[in-house]
Parts: sequence; C-alpha cells; structure tokens
Amino acid sequence: MRYILMILVVLISCLQAKEKIFVVERENSALAVIKNGKLTNEITDMHNCNHAVVKFIGNDGYMITRDGYLIKFDPIREFKRSREVKASKSAIGFTLAKDFIAVANYANKTVEIFNRHLRLLQTIKTGSRNVGIKTYKDYLIFAAMDKDEIWVMKKEVKKIPLRCVTPDGKPMYEIHISFKPFKIIKNAGQMPFDAMINQNLYVVGFFNSPFVGVLNLDTLSYKRVPLKLEKRSMVLKVPHFGFWSVMKDRFFIPAVGDNKVFVFDKDFHYIATIEVEGNPVFTSLSPDRKYLAVTFSGKKFPIVQIIDTKSLQVIKRFDFGGMVLHVRWSKEKPLLYISNNGDSKVLALDTKKWQKVWEVAVPKPSGIFTYYY
Repeated sequence: MRYILMILVVLISCLQAKEKIFVVERENSALAVIKNGKLTNEITDMHNCNHAVVKFIGNDGYMITRDGYLIKFDPIREFKRSREVKASKSAIGFTLAKDFIAVANYANKTVEIFNRHLRLLQTIKTGSRNVGIKTYKDYLIFAAMDKDEIWVMKKEVKKIPLRCVTPDGKPMYEIHISFKPFKIIKNAGQMPFDAMINQNLYVVGFFNSPFVGVLNLDTLSYKRVPLKLEKRSMVLKVPHFGFWSVMKDRFFIPAVGDNKVFVFDKDFHYIATIEVEGNPVFTSLSPDRKYLAVTFSGKKFPIVQIIDTKSLQVIKRFDFGGMVLHVRWSKEKPLLYISNNGDSKVLALDTKKWQKVWEVAVPKPSGIFTYYY
C-alpha cells in the first residue's frame, strides 16, 4: 500500500510540473522568459550571449557565455545570482554534475572545474580549444580540437580536514574534487567539433575526417565509423550533436557539409542515409521518439524539416523566413518551439496538426532551454 502511495505521489508531481522557457537573446545580454505562450520576464546583464548555453540542475540554472562567464541564476524566481566567474576569455560549452561544473574553453586552452557555488577547484591545461565535454560515471571526457585528441579524465575525491569540529565534537572536512588524465586517444580524427554520449558510448564528429569516432567508456576501445559523404560544401554553422538525437536503438548524426542525416544502430552499424534539404545543424528528437526536427545553415536557414523516425522519410517542411537558429520540443505539451533570429520571434507549432499556436516577440533569439518546476 505504501509503495502504491509513493507511485501516486510521483505521478501527481509529474502531472503538476510546469514548463518555463528560457530563450537566449543573442545580442541583448539577456535571457527571455516565456510561460504559457507569453513573454513574462527578462533576466538582464548576462554578458555576451552570442553563443550562450543554459543548463539546469535541481533549482539552479547555469549559463556559459561566449566571453567566458559562468553565471548562476535562479530559474524559479527568475533572477541572476550575485555570484559569477570568468572561466576564460572565450568558452564554448560546459557540463553539470551534482558536485562539480566543468567548462570547456576556447581562448585559454583549458578546462576549468568549479563547484556548484562557482568556486574554482582545478584548471586543466590542454594546449587546445576544447569541445564536446561530457561526464560518465567518474570520468570527464572532452575533445581537444587543435590536437585531434579525446581526453578521458578520472575524478578523484579527497577529504581535507578543517581546523574546526561539529557541535558534537566530530572533525569537519572539506571535499575537494579534481581530475587526472586516465586515457588520451591520439589521432582520433581531424579537428573534432562536438560530441554526444549515449550510455557508455562517447561519439565525436570531425570537421576534416569522413567518419565519426566512437569511444567505449567501459573498455576504452576506440573505433572510426565511416560516413558516406558524397560532396562537401562550406560549413557556415557548426553541426551540433546532442543527446536529443539518440534513440534507444538508433543514432541520428548530421553530416558535415553534406545534405544528409545518417542513421546507425546502437552498435554503430549503418542503417540508412536520409536526404535533407540543406546542411543540417540540429537533429532534435521529440520526447516520444516519433519525429526528428532538422535545422540548417546557409541559404536554408529559414527551413525546418520533420522526419518520421519509423519510415525515415521527411514528412513536413516549414519555411519560417528569417533565420531559424534553434528548436526545442516540449515535454509537457505536443509542441515544437522555434527560435527565429532573423524575424526576432519565438513560436510554437502544434505537433498533432502541425500548425502555429502562438508567437512571441523576442529580440534576436537563439538557444531555447526548457525548465520544469
């Protein structure tokens, strides 16, 4: 009976979860807040948002900015925390864990480790721009873009005694987290640009190699998986791998400079090539795994195509005008959110009828990030 009550409590809390949308204002140093299809607030003074990324853990929100600031903010009360740190001159991505934050830097050629309160714990000098930063068990994994390497770092936790005791006389300790090199994959591929992780597989893409690299994080074995690239045009916007393009039994990978999305099974055996309209940037998977939304760069910036993941066919095409920089599926409603930077608006498509249900004016929007509370 008690177990049933616990299940009911979890189900009720899930049903009562509310969705809040945070949208990066690319040129305004701000985060727009959208609730129920309406612009309700802005969090300002967020530095250079040209390539800003937002992530959430618990009741905390974090943002890394193009000019290297790591900012902590409150996603519930919607204000910037008093604490922010300069992680580097230029940052590209970061990853969150319950006890640390790792920032992959461009300009400083380092990876910086912070605690959740943004106190610096460690600086890892790599001598390279760093991308595709992820975590797995006690590992921190990233790719060194300028060295064609994949770094696997092992977490170490030390208890440092303090000169004080608890009220009942027990010694107090400070927990210190650091990482040491565990495995470096050399000559992984030419110029890695991003990566995704699915269970124990770290998958990295390359600008100048006709394959993806797959690192098994349990065995630390590495293999190259060829991609069937027939032509390569100039890449105007870097393709982004992400956890959203991974199904239970399939990987969807955007080609670099070719009008294709590749499909592999969970063991990275080739399944199919999906021909798309332009050079894909995002391949974003719906929560029910039925659809894949694909965005593009260059002349096809205004286009979004929808792929049926069962038939592997393009079933819908939308031309929004302007420049579509990001899409995000709602986990709460059958909606797909579109960030149209060129027309300064964010809109929502009903994914049952594939019709626009609302539109909000947001100055030069880019990344869309959803928070549930």
